[in-house]
Amino acid sequence: MANKKSGTKSTDAAAKGKAPPKRVSADGRTIRTPLTQDPHAIRDTREKVLEVAIGHEVRAFRKKLGITVADLATATDISLGMLSKIENGITSPSLTTLQALSRALGVPVTAFFRRFEEEHSAVFVKAGEGVDVERRGTRAGHQYNLLGHIGANTSGVVVEPYLITLTENSDVFPTFQHAGMEFLYMLEGEVVYRHGNNLYPMKPGDSLFFDADAPHGPEELTRLPMRYLSIICYPQNSAG
Repeated sequence: MANKKSGTKSTDAAAKGKAPPKRVSADGRTIRTPLTQDPHAIRDTREKVLEVAIGHEVRAFRKKLGITVADLATATDISLGMLSKIENGITSPSLTTLQALSRALGVPVTAFFRRFEEEHSAVFVKAGEGVDVERRGTRAGHQYNLLGHIGANTSGVVVEPYLITLTENSDVFPTFQHAGMEFLYMLEGEVVYRHGNNLYPMKPGDSLFFDADAPHGPEELTRLPMRYLSIICYPQNSAG
């Protein structure tokens, strides 16, 4: 009976999305990592999006000046509680409040609407229409097909999704090392992939997510042809 109750609680937690994801360390231990963001969260109304956008800009301008919320409260005669609600997108500031913030932060009122008004890009690539690009592994016979690219964006992060193909003409290439994070997903073939001092035998359906600043790359091309997705993420102000 005790086992039955325990199993029910576990199932309920998973159903509600409370069970943290698992990852496996190099020594085979399972580690649970809590999610810090709800991937299914949405902003219910256009007004709510505007509140969040204004709050983001107020906080950004304040931090750029190097002042605290208390400093801004003193300069604008707005309470700490109200400023906190504004910066967190919880409330809609009045025009009078925006004017006070504008004077204190030294920006026009319209600057607070910048994030709300800017366009958010998307890139659609039909099958077979990705762009072949030159990367370090190209000269070793590794084919890199870029599936989409968005430069400057509101997230501050650049993401480069590649479809990488290795054939009988490909060689094992010396390890890569670059800024950011990288995610691999095997589609076809088999490879032994190195990350730092660890080796990972990968088959179709396997994935590997890692800090790209450590040396990494194919160690042994086990079965060819081989195709895998490589998604590289790094800050906009750094080189991929």
